[in-house]
Amino acid sequence: MKRSAPALPEVRDLGLVRRVRDDDEEGEIQRPLEWSLIRRLFTYAAPVRPKVVALGILTVIRAAQLPGLVWITTLIIKGPITSGDVAALWLGVLGYAVLALSTDGLFHFRQRYALEIGETVVNGLRAEVFAKTQRQPMSFFHRVKLGRIIGRVTSDVEALRVGIQDVLFVSAIQAGQMLFSAVVMAWSDWALFLVVLGLAPILWVINRHFRVRLSHYSRAASDSFSRVTATLAESVNGIRVTQGFVRQETNAGLFRHLLADHSRFSIALARTSAILTPLLELNSQFFVAILLMFGGWRVYHGEMDVGALITFFLLANQFFAPIAIIGNQYNQALVAMAGAERVFNLIDTKPDWEDAADAVALPDPRPEAPAVPAPSSAVGAGMRVEFRDVSFGYDPARLVLHHVSFTAEPGQTVALVGHTGSGKSSIINLAAKFHLPTHGAILVDGREIRTLTSHSLHRQMGMVQQQNFLFSGSVLDNIRLARPGATEAEVRAAAGRLDCIDILDALPRGLHTDVGERGSALSVGERQLVCFTRAMLADPRLVILDEATSAIDAITEARLQRALVALLRGRTSFVVAHRLSTIRHADLVLVLDQGHVIERGTHAELLAYGGHYAVLYRQFVQVDDRT
Repeated sequence: MKRSAPALPEVRDLGLVRRVRDDDEEGEIQRPLEWSLIRRLFTYAAPVRPKVVALGILTVIRAAQLPGLVWITTLIIKGPITSGDVAALWLGVLGYAVLALSTDGLFHFRQRYALEIGETVVNGLRAEVFAKTQRQPMSFFHRVKLGRIIGRVTSDVEALRVGIQDVLFVSAIQAGQMLFSAVVMAWSDWALFLVVLGLAPILWVINRHFRVRLSHYSRAASDSFSRVTATLAESVNGIRVTQGFVRQETNAGLFRHLLADHSRFSIALARTSAILTPLLELNSQFFVAILLMFGGWRVYHGEMDVGALITFFLLANQFFAPIAIIGNQYNQALVAMAGAERVFNLIDTKPDWEDAADAVALPDPRPEAPAVPAPSSAVGAGMRVEFRDVSFGYDPARLVLHHVSFTAEPGQTVALVGHTGSGKSSIINLAAKFHLPTHGAILVDGREIRTLTSHSLHRQMGMVQQQNFLFSGSVLDNIRLARPGATEAEVRAAAGRLDCIDILDALPRGLHTDVGERGSALSVGERQLVCFTRAMLADPRLVILDEATSAIDAITEARLQRALVALLRGRTSFVVAHRLSTIRHADLVLVLDQGHVIERGTHAELLAYGGHYAVLYRQFVQVDDRT
C-alpha cells in the first residue's frame, strides 16, 4: 500500500487561499531505495567506466583490509607476544605496517575516483536536464515554474553528487567490512557467530520501522525546499511589481511561511535520524554485552581460550562499528534517491507534442548564407500561411480560438486587431508552431504544419515581441543570435537599414556595450531596437511583430516605420499592434473577439463597413491623439 504525500501548506493572503503546489509535483512517496534508479545513474558514468571498475575493486580491497588488520593484530598477540618470540614479533609488525600503508595508499585512489565519477554523473545529468527542457513546447513552461527546474539542476543534483561520492562507496565499504568480519568470525568460532546471526532480526526490525519514517520526511523536506526555490525565483523576477505595490512585507511573510514549512520537515527528519543512530549504537553495545557473557561462559567451561575470545571481540567490533555509520549514511541516501527520482521525472517528462517522426524540413528558397538583403531582394520569398477551420485551447476543454480560417499570401501583411484576450497571440503562436491546433489544419507553403520540422520553420522566421528578451553579453552578441556567422559590418548594415545605427552607436561602447542581465543596462526602447535589428539580420520569410513598437517612443517609431516597410516587403508578416501606423497598410485585417474572427478586410473596407473595427479605430485615434 502506498503512503500518501505529506499535506501541502496553504498560504492565506488577503482572504485568498493559495495551494503551493505545481502540476509537475508527484503526489505519492515511492520506495526510498530504487536499484533501478541507481543503475540508471551509473549509465551517466560511461565516459569513466574503467574508473568505475577500478573503484569497485578498490572498494572490495578496502573492505577486506580493515578486518585484515584486526586479524593480523590478533595473530601477533596470540603468537609472538604470547610466546615471547621477538624476531617473529618484528616480522608481524612489519607485515602490519605494509598492510596499513597499502590501505592508506589505496584510500587516496578510491577517494579520487569517487569524486571523478560523481562529477561525471552530475555533469551528464545537468546537461540532459538542460537539453530535454530546451526541447519542451511552450505549454510545459506555462505549467512548470522556473524555480522547479532550477531546483532539479541545483539542490537535487547536488544531493545525487553526495550520494555517489560519499554515501554509496562509504556504505559499500562498511557493508563489505561487515561481510568480511562475519566470514572471519564464522571461521574463528561458529558457535559465537550463531549468536550474532540470532541478533540480526532485531536490527532489521529497527531499520524497517525507521526507514518508512525517514522516507516520508525526506521526500517532504525535498518537496518543501523545491517550493522555496520556486517562490524565490518568482519573487526575484517580479521584484519591480513587488516594490511598485509595496508588497515587500507581505511577500516576506509568505516566504517565511514556506521556510517554516521546510524547517518543520527538516527538523522532523533530523529528529528521526537522531533517534535511529543512538539506538543502533545502543544495540551494538547490547550485542557486545551478550557476546561477552556467552563467550565468558565458554571460556569458563574450557570450550575456548582467552586468545580466541579476544580475536572474536576485535572482529565483532569491526562487524558492529559500521552499523552506526551506515545508519547515518542512510538518511543522505534517501535524500539522494528523492533527488534522483525528481530529476528523472523531469528528464522523462514527455512533451505534450513533438515533431512527427516523418516530418520533413520546410524548403528554403533563400541563399545558404544570406547577406543583409537589399530592399527588393526578398520579394516573392515570403511564406504562404493558411488557417483552415482552426480551433485551439491551451486546455483542450477550454478553447480560446474557434473555427478561424484565413490565408496570408506570400509577401502579405496580416494585422490582428482585438481587445486583450481575443486570441491574437494564440494565432501567432500557432503560426510559429509553438503550439499545435486542437482542431483544423495550418498549411505553410501548402504543407500541413505537423509534417514540417519546427527547426526548419523557425530558421525562416523572425519574431519581435512586446516582452523583448536579451541574453547576457554585448549588443552585437544579441543581434548575432539570428545568424551567428554574421560579421560586424553585416550587423551594422542591418541596423542601418532600420535607420537606428546612430542610436546603437550612441551607447557607451556602441555595439560592444554589455546589455546586462535580461538587458537591464539598456532602456526598454533600446532593447526593442536590438530585437528589430536581430530580426532584420535573420532575413526571415515570415515576420511576426507582437506589439513590437509599444515600447518605442513616437519619434523613434516614425523612423522605424520607414524601415519596417523595408523589413516587411516581400515577406509574409503577422502584426499585432494597437498603433494605426502599422495596421493601416496591412493587406488583411482580422478583427477578433473572444476567439472568433468577426470582421475581415482592408483598413479602408472595414472603416467603410462601420462595424466593430470602426469603433476600435475611433478609440485608437483618440489614444494616438493623446500620445
